[in-house]
Amino acid sequence: MINKKHIIDFRIRWAWHSISRLYNDRAKKHDATTSTGFAILNIEKNGILSTHLGPKMGMESRSLTRSLKSMLDRKLIRKKTDPKDKRKVRIYLTKKGIEYRKIASENVKVFNQRVFSKISQEELDAFYKVLDAVDQSIEELKNEK
Repeated sequence: MINKKHIIDFRIRWAWHSISRLYNDRAKKHDATTSTGFAILNIEKNGILSTHLGPKMGMESRSLTRSLKSMLDRKLIRKKTDPKDKRKVRIYLTKKGIEYRKIASENVKVFNQRVFSKISQEELDAFYKVLDAVDQSIEELKNEK
């Protein structure tokens, strides 16, 4: 029998769920979610096209639509029609959204610093190399016929 601890996708999924639960616990204190935090962190100062935000976050459009509606209702973001192309909508952070961004950014920094303090640069480089191999393998398998 295969030990789940030695299956790459199991370990990645397990780690991500743990990270997501941690971020959700922290976000709840501010009446937010992990999805809200990641969206806020991916909205640039000059705004972002709504069609670019989902792929940037790796989020399905249906889930993103719900998150954006919630963020609009809570006045964390505002939407504005692109002046050059009226069919496009840009999303901007409000002052409240910017404050939430600071909180989300700090939580991400604290988590990353905690992890970095436990591993060497060499181990981190090896980790990134493994993740690159995972990404490459996914692309290869997606492109196989």
